[in-house]
Amino acid sequence: MSRRFSSAIAILFFLLSSVTCAAAMPTPAAPIIGAKSYLVIDTKTGHEIAALNPDESLAPASLTKIMTTYVVFSALKQGQITLEEEVTVSEKAWRTEGSRMFIEVDTRVTIRELLLGMIVQSGNDASVALAEHIAGSESVFAEMMNQHAATMGMHSSNFRNATGLPAEDHRTTARDLATLARAIVEEFPEYYKWHAIREYTYNDITQSNRNSLLWRDDSVDGLKTGHTEDAGYCLVASAIRDDMRIVSVVLGTSSTKARADGSQALINYAFRFFETRLLFKAGEEISNARIWKSANEYSRLGVLEDLYITVRRGSYDSLESTLDIPAIVVAPIAAGQPVAELSINLEGEQLLKTPLRALDDNPDGSFWQRTKDSVSLWFE
Repeated sequence: MSRRFSSAIAILFFLLSSVTCAAAMPTPAAPIIGAKSYLVIDTKTGHEIAALNPDESLAPASLTKIMTTYVVFSALKQGQITLEEEVTVSEKAWRTEGSRMFIEVDTRVTIRELLLGMIVQSGNDASVALAEHIAGSESVFAEMMNQHAATMGMHSSNFRNATGLPAEDHRTTARDLATLARAIVEEFPEYYKWHAIREYTYNDITQSNRNSLLWRDDSVDGLKTGHTEDAGYCLVASAIRDDMRIVSVVLGTSSTKARADGSQALINYAFRFFETRLLFKAGEEISNARIWKSANEYSRLGVLEDLYITVRRGSYDSLESTLDIPAIVVAPIAAGQPVAELSINLEGEQLLKTPLRALDDNPDGSFWQRTKDSVSLWFE
């Protein structure tokens, strides 16, 4: 049995936090672009804004380097390596074909320089040098990439190398790449900013970032381009406007212009027709619950992390909430323990469901309190 609250609580919740009362803007379908697959998400909420075949397995080309970057960033965060640590360039790394930062065999290059050569210049040689330094060999590094992918829930990905050069069964999906890009942004903000660098010079050779949106749109600050004959022209882009960050993954277009124009169209669509709003702050009391046989008669209920929602622009004031609280909640209830369930709906569609947790410790009450409540419960 549970108690259900809907319209009154919805009005209270959203009048407290809502400022505007704009009419809902009609939301057209996402733009048609010449891609095999794409996905646009809001990084704060993970909300899917637009998609085309997001689970189709495709070759990622140099988008692979986003995962290579993730593994290196993780090693930095865990203290396994440092940015100023020097890497001795192997002959294999030096000979790696494709895009290069032009490191030379047997020279010593810092982790920082190799990361910039990989992120900005898309250096395959830098990718292999990093892989060999961290894992001993590129093949073992690929195993590390797959382990990280599995941990993040990238279940449709399989990496065979650190570069994205063609290899059998080297595949991923737009959904998995969006998950990866979101993780990079959220987990490594101090390093993510390097993806916005427009050019980098190493060995007296200056190369420009291949992400042309960095010049076209000031809100774009990453992430990575890719191209092989099998993969086509690909781009994972991220942009932030008014504290709303989105990630756009576009795979399998026919040219550099097509991937840039398609990505720009999707980015503009996301910001024009959707918005991300803060529903409740961490630790804010949303409701309360009677706790039987407890030292506290009532416990405050809320969320432990800021709760955001992504909605069609102008529809925020039409949201409705439903709060389900069990009819009988008995102590002990620890702070952080889920007690109730909050649902946010729009026009009959459930947009979000999340537990509300006790914000206070609710230990067993005294013998007298427990006895009194036991009697009272007979009549509930």
